[in-house]
Amino acid sequence: MNRRKTKAFLELQTSLQTGDEQVKDKSLSGASDFSPGWMGKSPCQGAVSADFRRIKKSFDQSKPVVTLTRRFAGRCFRRCTVIPIQAPPRKSENMAKNYYDILGVSREADEKEIKKAYRKLAMQWHPDHNQGNPEAETKFKECSEAYEVLSDPQKRQIYDQYGEDGLRGSGYSGPDMGDIFSHLNDMFGFGSFFGGGGGRSGGPERGDHLRYDLEITFEEAVKGTTKDIVVNRMEECSACKGTGAAAGSKRVTCTTCHGRGRVQMQQGFFAIQTTCPQCHGAGEKIETPCSECQGSGRVEKKRTVSVKIPAGVDDGARLRLRGEGEAGTQGAPAGDLYVCLSVAPHKTIQRDGLDLYIEKHLHVAQVMLGCEIEVETLDGPQNVTIEAGTQSGAQVRIKGAGVPKLGSSQKGDFIVIIRVDIPTRLSRDEREHIEAFAKSQGVEFTPTKSIMQKIKEKLEG
Repeated sequence: MNRRKTKAFLELQTSLQTGDEQVKDKSLSGASDFSPGWMGKSPCQGAVSADFRRIKKSFDQSKPVVTLTRRFAGRCFRRCTVIPIQAPPRKSENMAKNYYDILGVSREADEKEIKKAYRKLAMQWHPDHNQGNPEAETKFKECSEAYEVLSDPQKRQIYDQYGEDGLRGSGYSGPDMGDIFSHLNDMFGFGSFFGGGGGRSGGPERGDHLRYDLEITFEEAVKGTTKDIVVNRMEECSACKGTGAAAGSKRVTCTTCHGRGRVQMQQGFFAIQTTCPQCHGAGEKIETPCSECQGSGRVEKKRTVSVKIPAGVDDGARLRLRGEGEAGTQGAPAGDLYVCLSVAPHKTIQRDGLDLYIEKHLHVAQVMLGCEIEVETLDGPQNVTIEAGTQSGAQVRIKGAGVPKLGSSQKGDFIVIIRVDIPTRLSRDEREHIEAFAKSQGVEFTPTKSIMQKIKEKLEG
């Protein structure tokens, strides 16, 4: 850039900044040389020449300026539209508020650390805990403002780069009470206590769900059955048809909350909302309540409900009966009834998934020679063939005699586990026969002596 261009640029920049405004041109080819200085709609080559007084006047009136063609340094420039814009926020050297110091965290603190610090300070400086203390109210506002800025990535970036002035320049005007209540509600779950929202809560509501614990036998769980249970539940009042009003009466707007269902009390800068004590959140009152249900629209009754238990359910299964719970208020749908099953154990049969297991004890001679035994299944007795030489722990499977799969025709198996019983006492003849058998099989063994034989040998020796 030569001396004449430099001088013109400095004069233009000085004149423009007099009104605390700047003009910036990103479309000009000379923007890299003169930025920040211009914003134009048509490209210009080289340096820029302008009527300083017209530009200054237009800045005062916040109107765009059209600069006519001028010669400068031997070059001709086309017409440009110069638009005044607000200067970008500059990084503040001395910040009025240090949000990091207010929350007591470092600039490298992550979201969890910031949230934890704010939670601690919010509880410490909460006005309800410091009634009549204006300093606590100020501290609470400050930490809320700091959290609102630092918890928002975009606001935090602007604050880190330009400080509090940058936030004000971006349109931020301080903490909003609704945002504070939202933060408190997310952290502590009491936003509605502070008046952070919520309308009437006494409108039509669906009925509550009910639970009934039912014990069934092992056979009923495998094969399925139908049970009748008696349930105590709230049902729609037959006298008022669930309206809660006596014949000829009607609902009128509550005069305490004026139909809102909630009342508000002001304490300092806090607005505390609670459910209306007169209409209990409904926003309406009944002129003459029904004498049967006392205005609730529901009465308690005992009802017999038939429960169909499908074949194949297991212990801990839960059946859902839609609409068999308590009746809703003001015509709302009823809740559901959940029947939780508890299956009593069987004396001899055990279950594993879709398979049933039973242990059968056999004599050693039976498994050595083979036999046919009778097994009691849930479908009745069945004959099972035991092959000769069957070992203890072997399993004999009866196909399709197990538990049916829910929603399918598939069934598991009934499995017989063989347990071999070995005699603990033998007669002399039995012992001699077994010893002879062992010798024929080449089995080495050490004959044991009875107590009498040991005594006899002791005396003879």
